[in-house]
Amino acid sequence: MCRPPPKPRDDDATDDTEATHQSKRSRTKSLADQPPTPCELNRRAGNDEARVEKIAGAVSTILEALGEDRTRPGLQQTPKRLAQLLVDCTSGYARRLDEVLNGAVFEETYSEMVVVRDIALYSLCEHHVVPFHGKCHIAYVPNGRVLGLSKLARIAEMYARRLQVQERLTQQIAQAVQDACEPLGVGVVVECSHMCMCMRGVRAAGSS
Repeated sequence: MCRPPPKPRDDDATDDTEATHQSKRSRTKSLADQPPTPCELNRRAGNDEARVEKIAGAVSTILEALGEDRTRPGLQQTPKRLAQLLVDCTSGYARRLDEVLNGAVFEETYSEMVVVRDIALYSLCEHHVVPFHGKCHIAYVPNGRVLGLSKLARIAEMYARRLQVQERLTQQIAQAVQDACEPLGVGVVVECSHMCMCMRGVRAAGSS
């Protein structure tokens, strides 16, 4: 049974997503055993320049549908800028776990809990393609191997830079740590504010 990290005490924090991961690999299919998704294969093939051009054309159509004048100075470069932003903010699809780790998995007899708190997260909600952002806390109990601490932040970033939901993001980070060093247990807590809740719909500003 895995152990979650100590939960930050904050009376104002609500709706934390907590994923605790079973340490027995037979219970959870490892990332290495899962085939790449069509999107991952597509992005790993490169050709981002053509991707930006295609997205920019779609953005121009959206601006026109909104009733805007695409030729006015403030909007002339907006389609390309937004296209580049979207490609960058979804660049995690092109990354692989082994690339992110870059060999930073070390044999070590240390067996106490390792905790990294307050990793900044920025992602895009897959339902409305607007940002959600917050913090991620990762903890694991080593079983003969440890990760370079910066790799925990890089793992979180790799999965955040995709179209996401917070629940899946939490699980993917936990599974990646499990696959990377096979700890006795791993726990991940993600706390985020969602612009799709703050800007539209319920307009629950300040919720997380």
